[in-house]
Amino acid sequence: MSVAERIDALRAELDEHNHRYYVLAQPTISDRDFDALLQELTKLEEAHPEFRSPNSPTQRVGGRPLVGFRTVKHAVPMISLANSYDLAEIRAFDKRVRGLLKNQSFQYLVEPKIDGVAMSLRYEQGQLVLALTRGDGREGDDVTANIRTIGSIPLTLRTPHPPEVLEVRGEVYMTRKGFVKLNQQRETAGLPVFANPRNAAAGSLKLLDTREVAKRPLDAIWYGVGEMRGIDFATHRELLNGLDELGFRTPPLTRDCPDLPTMEAALEENLNARNHYPFEMDGAVVKVNERTLYGELGNTAKSPRWAIAYKYEPEQVETRLLDITIQVGRTGVLTPVAELEPVRVSGSTVSRATLHNWDEMQRKDVRIGDTVLIEKAGEIIPAVVKVRIEKRPSDALIFPEPDACPVCGGPVSKREGEVAWRCENLQCPAQNTRRLQHLASRKGLDIGQLGSVVADALVEKKLIAHPLDLFALALDDVAPLELGTPERPNTFGRKNAQKLLEGIQQAKELDLQRWIFAIGISNVGESASIDLAKHHEDLQSFLDSDLIRSLHRDIQEVDTAIQQMKEELNPRTRLTPTTPQAEVTSILEEYEELRSKVEEILTRWSDRGFVTLTTKALKKTDRGLPIPSYNFSSNITTSVLEACRAFYDSDQGATWLRKALEFNLNPTRSAGDSSPSGKLSGKKVVFTGSLEGVTREEAKQTLRDLGATISSSISKNTDFLIVGENPGSKLEKANELGVAIVPYHDLIDPKAEPQSETTQVLREQLDLFDS
Repeated sequence: MSVAERIDALRAELDEHNHRYYVLAQPTISDRDFDALLQELTKLEEAHPEFRSPNSPTQRVGGRPLVGFRTVKHAVPMISLANSYDLAEIRAFDKRVRGLLKNQSFQYLVEPKIDGVAMSLRYEQGQLVLALTRGDGREGDDVTANIRTIGSIPLTLRTPHPPEVLEVRGEVYMTRKGFVKLNQQRETAGLPVFANPRNAAAGSLKLLDTREVAKRPLDAIWYGVGEMRGIDFATHRELLNGLDELGFRTPPLTRDCPDLPTMEAALEENLNARNHYPFEMDGAVVKVNERTLYGELGNTAKSPRWAIAYKYEPEQVETRLLDITIQVGRTGVLTPVAELEPVRVSGSTVSRATLHNWDEMQRKDVRIGDTVLIEKAGEIIPAVVKVRIEKRPSDALIFPEPDACPVCGGPVSKREGEVAWRCENLQCPAQNTRRLQHLASRKGLDIGQLGSVVADALVEKKLIAHPLDLFALALDDVAPLELGTPERPNTFGRKNAQKLLEGIQQAKELDLQRWIFAIGISNVGESASIDLAKHHEDLQSFLDSDLIRSLHRDIQEVDTAIQQMKEELNPRTRLTPTTPQAEVTSILEEYEELRSKVEEILTRWSDRGFVTLTTKALKKTDRGLPIPSYNFSSNITTSVLEACRAFYDSDQGATWLRKALEFNLNPTRSAGDSSPSGKLSGKKVVFTGSLEGVTREEAKQTLRDLGATISSSISKNTDFLIVGENPGSKLEKANELGVAIVPYHDLIDPKAEPQSETTQVLREQLDLFDS
């Protein structure tokens, strides 16, 4: 047998074993034997690169990182299904279909609706050549390299006579069990957890390192087709059977339904089975089975008339609230948690659910002993929906607002304008643990070995009383840490301890903005940290900033003066038609003095790039006297200034400065963190929706490099909103406020017709995300 023949034989054998393992769940060889075959193939391909193939089983483990994702037009557009939420809409759908088809014979097919990422695979002569996301329906991102890492997807169609072209469509999803395990791993590593399996799957497919994608528990279900040449299917049932024979995993529990009653029964059956699926599902899909009738039924502008999605309401179950406990966060916030009689909800047992805060508890009138309705928000996070008041026992107890911290016994308080209670003891062990985790988080100092379990152990053993105590740790301090239980011990070990200490040392070299975020000052998030870093040379200058103290003091003075001017010029109280002339003169002199002071202060800070003095659309009184105003030019707003000032004046702030000096920690800002002077200097930009082909952070950084200020919320001072796929409420608010809308797709697609002057100007001036 020649080398080429042996390579072909190994590929065919490995493909067969992959299909048996991932699709049929009927493996016929051991993992060790499979690895031996894969190793042999790998060595042959390395020795004979002329025989390499992108569809070889060796490519499933991933290769070198990708540069980016190119955008490709779909051969046949990927349109979305119309949604329905009750049986009345399903019956109306049936009536419309029967009206269009008149007396023609047909039946329906019902299948589960997978909550995943829509995907299209293109096979030419039986070989996988392209995998595209849905994108905007017209074109999507090329994620072929990442799709090849998913074991259940055939790289070569399982047929000796493949069609010329076959596009297969379906959903890529993350398995329920895999999602839970992945989040546990991320939490242990100090990384942010994913909100739900769909987000986790979408995020995984946008990773540029295919080796990392290969580690994610991704799978796929296929139920549709796009372009076809050399193959056809008369019915949807025939299509599913055909895909199954070609090596694809197809939807479980599909039901043929000759009439409406059978269809409704199938919808109920699918609902009852929802917790037995390995994937998250949020409904069922009803399709006319006869594909030969699709042309006659046609499509609307957005969806086909031959199919409809029936969305299920989140599963709600009753259980008893046994107790209420309190969790303490890194900023000292106390969060009440419902301890529940264990109950199955959406496929898992739930015994705890957040109650958010005491105001929310009072609004819902939640008491210990109540019978409550539970659901999983987004099918993942348990939440108390409402109380069954009619089932309340006579001895149900109201849970009082706290009078002390449950962890350290220290005093608690509620800040003005907030609903949260906080522990005031900055040395509270619970706060120390959370602050340590925040310091080590991905957006902070990114210390991978420092997850929640390690943080708990460091605080419990009194090795850490302050986050910066990390920089005093030695190998012999950390290696003996016990992370398990007496029944199941688990020592941290010297190898892990060494990795942790290396990560701590590497953190010293990170940019100033990462360190500012890592401190964990209330209201100082990622965007504010970036802007604060632009105005400080190093960490120690930020930790007791005269600049921030002065700005905060002046803004307070300005706000007081503006309020005083409004009161002085109020035509209903001071400047009435009957006000004596001498008093009018005195008021106007005081007004002029205040106005001059306000404009002088605001001009000074405007020159330094912190605020913008409003010069148009000024609020006026009936005497035509303008009251000056201002807008913040960045994310350094009043709430940020107040939080920083409170930090500087606290024992916590003093300790941070002392320990930074003690450990000689003084990271500086990078060259890119200086005050912006690019084409978008002074522009406030907000993003909404998902961005195809680029991460949100990459897009933000591109605009920051051009001088823009990125904000997380829409206001009348926002210059423009960049809108991606599935935008949120920000789009509606932007329309209400008259903020310029820039569709992301129109911005980056040279073929798209700009929908606004702002989009046209940006496209002419900037080549923002051209790949």
